[in-house]
Amino acid sequence: MRKLFGTDGVRGTANTHPMTAEMALRIGAAVGRYFRRDASGVHRVVIGKDTRLSGYMLESALTAGLTSTGMNVLLLGPVPTPAVGLMTRSMRADLGVMISASHNPAEDNGIKFFGPDGFKLSDQAEIEIEALIEEGVRPAQAQNIGRAKRVDDARFRYGERVKSSLPRDLRLDGLKVVVDCANGAAHRAAPEILWELGADVIPVGIAPDGLNINRGCGSTHPQTAAEQVVAHGAHVGIALDGDADRVIVIDETGTPADGDQLMALLAARWAAEGQLKGGALVATVMSNLGLERFLAGQGIGLERTAVGDRYVVERMREGGFNLGGEQSGHIVMSDFATTGDGLMAGLHFLAEMVRSGQPASALARQFTPVPQLLKNVRYAAGQAPLEMAPVQQAIAEAEAALNGSGRLLIRKSGTEPLIRVMAECEDEALLTRTVDSVVEAVADAVSAPA
Repeated sequence: MRKLFGTDGVRGTANTHPMTAEMALRIGAAVGRYFRRDASGVHRVVIGKDTRLSGYMLESALTAGLTSTGMNVLLLGPVPTPAVGLMTRSMRADLGVMISASHNPAEDNGIKFFGPDGFKLSDQAEIEIEALIEEGVRPAQAQNIGRAKRVDDARFRYGERVKSSLPRDLRLDGLKVVVDCANGAAHRAAPEILWELGADVIPVGIAPDGLNINRGCGSTHPQTAAEQVVAHGAHVGIALDGDADRVIVIDETGTPADGDQLMALLAARWAAEGQLKGGALVATVMSNLGLERFLAGQGIGLERTAVGDRYVVERMREGGFNLGGEQSGHIVMSDFATTGDGLMAGLHFLAEMVRSGQPASALARQFTPVPQLLKNVRYAAGQAPLEMAPVQQAIAEAEAALNGSGRLLIRKSGTEPLIRVMAECEDEALLTRTVDSVVEAVADAVSAPA
């Protein structure tokens, strides 16, 4: 079992365990030793980050740990997470690191790792790295300490890669686009790329101050982009999260569309063109039942995985699929990227608007979702509410109440101390009662005296 790593790297509140400078140094040394298994040759790692204040601290500590094992460090500065996967591979690095807590608030931070192939690490690799963190590693000899260097053009390299995923002759002339960058990693790259493709760009969330990432903006607060779309009479809005690996699309009426709708659009289009490899889409257990029904009607399969875009990517690689993602807006197009890329996915939606001549509202509503309700319950460190008898009984009773008319999914978040309770059911009254009964049981369990 992994102790430090969750579904997307190591994450927590900055300056508290495990997001301390001391732990980041130890993690850097351990992962440096893991990927520098021999003493010969040149070993390098690329490090990107988002715009959180704590990113400076963690970047410096990771650099110290990595160079202490002989790794040469290339510092990319603020770039989207998919840029790290791209640069790891293109710069022939042994390792890529992204310092970000994605959609979480500014006081959180995290560390994500990419292997030399540009893909996120496996569970087994993370277990082995955790063992090295606990044991400690022997530093390199004085003459073998690594160097650190800034890379000034990472954002531009990433931009060229994103644009190259579209047809060469495609332009966005005439499209008025709101792009909400969440005061995060894409605050410069996203508006630049859209402008270069010819769009009339209305940027939002492009003034990071270290503390305002994801605050009232971005994919977790799509109403901000929606208001701007309506106010400016824009054709479409694109709301990214703090590290720009997920996207929510806003149509011209100000209505948001989640990742399920975007995946449905792309899957149907790619299947019609013979570009959908494996004849299936890969999504998680959280994706709506309506998506599954829509795909079946198109003769397209659906492969479900555990929550987490890296599990989606693992299944895509295993089965030879080239399209997958999450309802939350991670869209993975493995012909072009190694991980979810919110900006790239948004551009492909815009490309479909140009190709079809249809408004965003027509393209962003591919299917009618089955009513779905998700509620979260926070718990304290050391608690295990899902193991408590009253909670297990409430879950069993909820499943019996649904009795095949819907589905219930209860899981621990891999990025926050939350129990997520989700259900789907055509009967909305039953849906609400089912979710609330489990939420109440979990809340009672976590608030009960120890």
